[in-house]
Amino acid sequence: MKKSLIVLVGLFFVVASSFLNIDVASAQGQVTVLGVWGGSEEEAFIEMIRPFEEETGIEVLYEGTRDLPTVLTTRIEAGNPPDIVHLTGPGLLMDLLRRDAAVDLRDVLDMDTFTAEYDETWLDLARGDDDGIYGVFISADLKSLIWYSPPRFEEYGYEVPETWDELMELSDQMVADGGRPWSIGLESGAASGWPGTDWIEDILLRTAGPEVYDQWIFHEIPWTAPEIREAFELFGQIARDPNYVYGGPVAVLTMDFGDAADPLFTDPPRAFMHRQASFITSFIEDRHPDLVPGEDFDFFPFPPINPEHGNPMMGAADMMTMTNDTPEARALIEYLASAEAQEIWVGKLGKLGVNTEIDPAAYPDDLTRRMAATLHDAPEFRFDASDSMPAAVGSGAFWEGILNYVGGDDLDQVLEYIESVAQETY
Repeated sequence: MKKSLIVLVGLFFVVASSFLNIDVASAQGQVTVLGVWGGSEEEAFIEMIRPFEEETGIEVLYEGTRDLPTVLTTRIEAGNPPDIVHLTGPGLLMDLLRRDAAVDLRDVLDMDTFTAEYDETWLDLARGDDDGIYGVFISADLKSLIWYSPPRFEEYGYEVPETWDELMELSDQMVADGGRPWSIGLESGAASGWPGTDWIEDILLRTAGPEVYDQWIFHEIPWTAPEIREAFELFGQIARDPNYVYGGPVAVLTMDFGDAADPLFTDPPRAFMHRQASFITSFIEDRHPDLVPGEDFDFFPFPPINPEHGNPMMGAADMMTMTNDTPEARALIEYLASAEAQEIWVGKLGKLGVNTEIDPAAYPDDLTRRMAATLHDAPEFRFDASDSMPAAVGSGAFWEGILNYVGGDDLDQVLEYIESVAQETY
């Protein structure tokens, strides 16, 4: 579907934008954007774009699809790419670069301003082999978080753990007290399994370290390597143990990921902890509108495991990439990179901004502000590995392997299967 985001029709602007260094006289016409957003995310995008349209007179046409890779490939092959595309991972960017279909933004943005307002992490994730910058990140989701209910922890005398050993000791205490430490849901329709991949990624970052994590993404080490096996085993100690997870492995496989935090808020609680990204707050608030963020539900960072590797953070992000170089597209990319645009976006969605000049007051609550601070203060950040791998592996065999492993399949067979797909793909 295509939706025009223009608000004031026929209004001719004769003054320069307060937030864009563009020539308003040349800023006429349209800019097309292809993305995966729908529902509240599309509404937030509309809100974010409205000031841009009002100040420039440029009409933004947004097209949403749940099958972005296919639609984007078809459009490029037909010679009709969108001006700007929303990418959900570096893997998609690598596909565009292989097709020579992404525009280097070093000649588009004011690089002095851009590099001053973005941490090096976000610049590195948008770089190509030629050191060009091929994307602007407008927001992030922090995934290395464990959710809990502070009132329930206080009621049962539990304390927030600071290490993996303390986390497992707490889990054992919850079992001894007759409870279930964890609630996990892997069901997500055609994407079922992805929440389990996040567990593996968080564990691997903390057991083997960021360098091995990077090697794994690019298949420089096999899926059968001891480091990968250990990460699966640690995940399995929780997800495959009926004493550790609410409903046992059957519930893990069948519970929708959006419902998986609900057992924390029953009386008595059916589970005490839930590992999920920052975006789970919207699911909690929709299902439990009476709960107060930061009081009735809160988070603590996924704890370190191997002290040698500290506590790196892992997450995902929204990247905007130019695939068609026009004056209108240049103006929109410049706007999307700004703190002004991202303040609207994060304020509407509770996402975490990446522009360092974002006013913390833009976030909807203290809980989201603390998540943003956790993201920016992280000693190391890595992008979601499954989103960085080729689709056949990251969103194919990896997802399938998680489901098979939790379902009881032999781990060696699971890893050998993923490895066989990786060998065919890379």
